[in-house]
Amino acid sequence: MSPRGAAPRRGTSSKSTSKKILVLSGPNLDRLGTREPHIYGSTTLPQLHDGLARVAKELGAAVDCRQSNHEGELVTWIGSATDDGFAGVLLNAGAYTHTSYALHDAIKGSPLPVVEVHISNPEARESFRHVSVIAAACVAKVAGFGPDSYRTALEALLRRLHQAG
Repeated sequence: MSPRGAAPRRGTSSKSTSKKILVLSGPNLDRLGTREPHIYGSTTLPQLHDGLARVAKELGAAVDCRQSNHEGELVTWIGSATDDGFAGVLLNAGAYTHTSYALHDAIKGSPLPVVEVHISNPEARESFRHVSVIAAACVAKVAGFGPDSYRTALEALLRRLHQAG
């Protein structure tokens, strides 16, 4: 179960899907839509997840979108992603981006490609946000496009997976 007793949101397709992508959002992202809308916009996380599920379906894939304010839960989800049949991970680690060596190690320990995602551009914000301790473990980073950062990251990750065979 996700925090607040909500089951993880799952995007599914009626046709067979070739790739399943795990989408993880970290601390405070459950507050999207109300938290600092001048930075993060008015889109809520459920709206973002629903839109991402539609895009995935159009691309012949599926997403399983989850959010947690707890570092250990994010680490566990990354660690079990391969066993759970995922082909890749999109990760918006929130503030853990700048502090979590545990997430870095979980990403390094996974054979799956992980794309770091941010709604805002961390490098254009406070100086403590300029360093990502997870970036070196990720295959790419998409930031600064608002909620479209997730869509852009999903499309690029699916292209990468398709090219890899």
